Amino acid sequence: MDQTGDIDSIETVQAMLGAQGYVCGRALAVVVFLALRLGRPLFLEGEAGVGKTEIAKALAAGLGRRLIRLQCYEGLDASTAVYEWNFPAQMVAIRTAEATGGAARGALNAELFSDDYLIERPLLQAMRPDASGAPVLLIDELDRTDEPFEAFLLEALSDFQVTIPELGTIKAPEPPIVILTSNRTREVHDALKRRCLYHWVDYPDFQRELEILQARAPEASTELSRAIVAFVQQLRTEDLFKKPGVAETIDWAKCLLALDMIELSPEVIADTLGAVLKYQDDIQRLQGSEAKRILDQAKAALEPA
Repeated sequence: MDQTGDIDSIETVQAMLGAQGYVCGRALAVVVFLALRLGRPLFLEGEAGVGKTEIAKALAAGLGRRLIRLQCYEGLDASTAVYEWNFPAQMVAIRTAEATGGAARGALNAELFSDDYLIERPLLQAMRPDASGAPVLLIDELDRTDEPFEAFLLEALSDFQVTIPELGTIKAPEPPIVILTSNRTREVHDALKRRCLYHWVDYPDFQRELEILQARAPEASTELSRAIVAFVQQLRTEDLFKKPGVAETIDWAKCLLALDMIELSPEVIADTLGAVLKYQDDIQRLQGSEAKRILDQAKAALEPA
């Protein structure tokens, strides 16, 4: 089932995401196009900071759809992801009814468990009709949850419906556009992956990362942008605990611009490493001559062959 009427080609997907500042390679554009055309969830895996979450944001903005984000964490359960009752408001209603001798028990019970006291969480929100079209449902960092939640999610994504005991089953009139992400801290069960189209989001090559940086930090000069990308690309070849992602490249560029830096030097790198590396052991490794060595290698890579 086609979830959009306007996306008629892979090139249209690339242009739409590009207009939102997301530089999309053809392989990713193909799988996004197919997910939209076939109405299938899209499962994205990759290292943290490579742009998985940004795909959902750019897609929602490009399609003019609402973005609903379910941020996963250890201990997340089905009820928390779907709904909960507004218990304080229910207690106030009960106290008021008791004090005024109001509604009969049956009527009060029906009122307490109505939409007026229902707090909708992301999965239920995504099942509701929306005037602008089916929302984009981002289920972020699924690998942080456990297997029982995966099993529930498998059922919910199969039928695009959820059940609330007090209200019954609520089915989406139009299935949401679903994007699931994982940093692969653990393996997600095959049964869930089979429901989805899959794509591994890798670190971009030099040219694509340069395009991304120029789209996200256009105020940086071409020379500085090339130097930043070359250094980060070289940094990823080092034996680091956590390699910097594209998000760190963009953050670093913005930090350098805020400091009015126009070129890289070992001193500038040492001062701003906290923007690109997030572990003290990694930062410690680049002290002294190491930063200069990597910078020299990055400059050599930029020289024409």
